Amino acid sequence: MTASLKRNLANRIPTVGSWISLASEETCEIMTRAGFDWLGIDMEHTAIGVGEMARLIRVIDLAGIAPVVRVGANDPLLIKRALDAGAQGIIAPMVNSAADAEAAVSAAHYPPKGTRGVGLHRAQGYGADFASYKKWMDDEGPLVVAQIEHKDGVENLDAIIAVPGLDAFFIGPYDLSASYGTPGDFSSVEVRAAMAKVDAAVADGPIAGGIHVVEPDAVALAARMKAGHRFIAYGVDMIFLSGAIDAARTVINDIKADSS
Repeated sequence: MTASLKRNLANRIPTVGSWISLASEETCEIMTRAGFDWLGIDMEHTAIGVGEMARLIRVIDLAGIAPVVRVGANDPLLIKRALDAGAQGIIAPMVNSAADAEAAVSAAHYPPKGTRGVGLHRAQGYGADFASYKKWMDDEGPLVVAQIEHKDGVENLDAIIAVPGLDAFFIGPYDLSASYGTPGDFSSVEVRAAMAKVDAAVADGPIAGGIHVVEPDAVALAARMKAGHRFIAYGVDMIFLSGAIDAARTVINDIKADSS
C-alpha cells in the first residue's frame, strides 16, 4: 500500500487530489505527475467501466499515489469490486442518512466489522498475498468517504459524521444545489444556509471534510484549506485538458491576428 491517505486525514493533515473522468491510462499517468495525494476515479458520472477502472487503479497505485474510486451508487457489489481491484478507498455518493453511511462502511470491511465478501484479485496479490492484505484490513483498512449532495444529507449531517468507521465526508455542491431546486446556483438562502452548516462541520467535526474545487484556482484552493477542508479535489482531468487547449487556441488566434 502507498503512503496512508487515511492516516493523514486522521492526523488532520490536508490532502489534495483530483478526478479521473477519462478512460485513458495515458492521461491518468500524466495526472500522477502533478503531485496529488490521491486520484479519484469517477464511476458515477462517466463512462468508465469496471475493466478500465482496474487499469486506472494500477496506473495510480504504481505511481505511489492513493487510488480512490467514487462508485456509481452506494452498493455493496460496486464497493467490493473497486476494493478488490486495488482501490485504497471509496467515495459513496448520495449518503443522506446515518444508515446510508453505515451501509458504505459495512460494504468496505470484511466480517466481523462489515459484510464485504472475501475474494482474491489484484488487491490480494491475485491470491498470493491474501495474508498481507488481511493484515492491512485489520490494522487500517480502506478509506470510506460519504458524499453529501442532498438537503437530506445536510439535515442529517451530524448523525452521518458520527458513524463509526466513516473517515471523511465530501460535499457535492452541484447536486446539493439541485436538491434545493436551484441547480448550479449557490446564492439562494437555502443553499447558503446548508453550506454554513457544512462549513461548521468541516471546522469542528470529528472526521475530515472536503469539497471539489472544480475550476483550478489557487485562491479558492487556499481558502478551502484555510477553512479546514482536508479532503479536497482540485480540478478534473478533462478540465485541465480543456484549459490547456483553450490557452493554446488563444495563443494561436492572437499570433494570427498580429500577423495579418
